[in-house]
Amino acid sequence: MLTGLPVETSVEIVTVEARALGFPLAGTAPLARLPRAPFVAAWIAQGRAGEMGYLGTRFEERVDPRVLASWARSLVTLAVPYRPPPPPPADWRQTLRGRIAAYALGLDYHTDVRRRLRALADRLRARFPGARFAGTLDTGAIVEREWAARGGVGWIGRNTLVLHRALGSYFFLAELFTDLELPTVPLPDDHCGTCTRCVAACPTGALEQGYTMDPRRCLSYLTIEHRSAIPTALRPALDNWIFGCDVCQAVCPWNADRTDASGADFLHPHLPTLLALDEPAFRARFGTTAIRRAGRRNLLRNVTVALGNSGNPNAIPSLATALHDAEPLIRSHAAWALGRLGGTPARHALANHLKEESVPHVRSEIESALGELP
Repeated sequence: MLTGLPVETSVEIVTVEARALGFPLAGTAPLARLPRAPFVAAWIAQGRAGEMGYLGTRFEERVDPRVLASWARSLVTLAVPYRPPPPPPADWRQTLRGRIAAYALGLDYHTDVRRRLRALADRLRARFPGARFAGTLDTGAIVEREWAARGGVGWIGRNTLVLHRALGSYFFLAELFTDLELPTVPLPDDHCGTCTRCVAACPTGALEQGYTMDPRRCLSYLTIEHRSAIPTALRPALDNWIFGCDVCQAVCPWNADRTDASGADFLHPHLPTLLALDEPAFRARFGTTAIRRAGRRNLLRNVTVALGNSGNPNAIPSLATALHDAEPLIRSHAAWALGRLGGTPARHALANHLKEESVPHVRSEIESALGELP
């Protein structure tokens, strides 16, 4: 749809209305098939999606949004900042405090961002009578980071996140399809330079040279999207991360010294307390937050691993109780954690439970843990 306004004026109107609703960055680009479609196809073919099988579906919609919205002509990409993480918990091994990625603080961001998208669409319909707008975000079939870069919101850094010189990377992305004819913005310059701090700091070596990542090793993937057993070799690298990871953002110079102490109690929870949550208690505590995506099963799996990494024998009673959880996945990881902590109480808990455990892979974890103990 042509507006009769100079394209510069149209973009300015979109930007002003977006800022009024808490989107400090707004970029625009005409819709087309992504030039990186072959890379995405090869990435999926290599199995890099891991257990995120949904990334292999609706492929054409992902690489060409016109398949998803045939009426649309342009895409508006928007940034929504969130609070940076608080400093890491002091001496977490003694206090048995976990870590949750900063973006999970508060209500699930999808709820807030969808509300803002609807409000922005309403404002723009009033400014552009007859124009169409439809919002989407990371739950839709769209390669968000590519469109953010094409729209000039930021460049894709070595940590594979969108970076902006003023906002760093602590922001969500959202999009509006529109039938307005909006211009492309020159691709932003790469300001990573020779810096490789994120690559060096990644706990599992998931970040690779060449601005690529193997998500199957990423802590965010392992603690949220990965639904089966965490590979044994990678469990120590979780440290005390139980939902997501902020390491590659925290070390980035474009996020230098960005911390926010608010929300520390939520983002640094007491691990034994979490391990005691049943399903109703989990829903009551996390049902309106992004953590519900992991579910009780995955979250408590991660909690047992963090307790095993603590080296603190005070974690043994909680882990011994977790050996009786209804979820085999939690029991198996609790067994690994007890084996890692060691000591007579851990050995007794494992040996006693082995007598009643009937699930083969849990028995295997218990036997392996006992085999590691002196």
